[in-house]
Amino acid sequence: MSKKILIDTDPGMDDALAIVLAVKSSALEVLGISSVAGNYPIEVTTRNALKTLELLGRSEIPVARGMGKPLARPLAKDPFSHGSDGMAETHLPEPKTLPRATHGVDQIIDMVKANPGEVTIITLGPFTNLAMAFMKAPEIVSLVAEVVSIAGSFGLNKYAFANATGDTPQSEWNVFVDPEAARIVFESGVKLRAVGLDVATHFDINFTEEQLSALKTSPRPEANMAEKMVRFVQGRGFESYCVLIDSMAVAAVIDPTLIGTVKARVGVETKGELTLGQTVADFRHHHGWLHLPEIDVASSADYGRFLDLIMTTVLE
Repeated sequence: MSKKILIDTDPGMDDALAIVLAVKSSALEVLGISSVAGNYPIEVTTRNALKTLELLGRSEIPVARGMGKPLARPLAKDPFSHGSDGMAETHLPEPKTLPRATHGVDQIIDMVKANPGEVTIITLGPFTNLAMAFMKAPEIVSLVAEVVSIAGSFGLNKYAFANATGDTPQSEWNVFVDPEAARIVFESGVKLRAVGLDVATHFDINFTEEQLSALKTSPRPEANMAEKMVRFVQGRGFESYCVLIDSMAVAAVIDPTLIGTVKARVGVETKGELTLGQTVADFRHHHGWLHLPEIDVASSADYGRFLDLIMTTVLE
């Protein structure tokens, strides 16, 4: 039986590939997608979500436009460009489908209430929509099966900070953009699995040239798009992981055995000049801050099986 999911996202090329993985997976049923401002303004992220679904021939999946700015601060400018179209210069056709009239926050609330205890929410962007949903309808917190997020950086290995994506030295982009929203979700009591940069930006997440060739020559347009995205980041001196980050959260829902986790008490920094958006994990055996929320933090991954899942799903 497939798992019911909602995707909250700010496409962005890695978000687009994650949507492809989720929609094409037989293990998942995508109930809806909500857009949020993050990698790009809300007009761009909404349009790119619609473009991706139309590429897959799945425009019946509802896309609801969500929050256009963080809860308490201006929208930050992403230092890592996803190209002029936000999709690694793939320039997919403009969408014919329109977003739903329902706001993205209300779509989350409505779909969770309609499927109590059954919906996993996958967040691939800032937590703004989910925080608003929890504030507007706090009763849904206990009705969510799980939240699985690309979020945070926890200092578990050298990749945690070497590949920091936020605009402070040790922050991850999604938390950095709206740390107040992240704090609300972390402290809500919802069951939360955070796939941080420690795991999601590991250099073992790299396509081989053989895999890229298979994507390029595939008759599937989404496979061709994936290859173009990887070539785009390679041309800028980056590696494949840049295109695959958000797919790690989707993969963690498809097959929870792909990613190992540890328990951590985590606070979100909302004020520091040098540390804004940092997720501070307290692993202390003694004198730990027990008032911090305890969440599951990704600590390891089977990257070979992850890449096999991507290839199999995208090419089918």
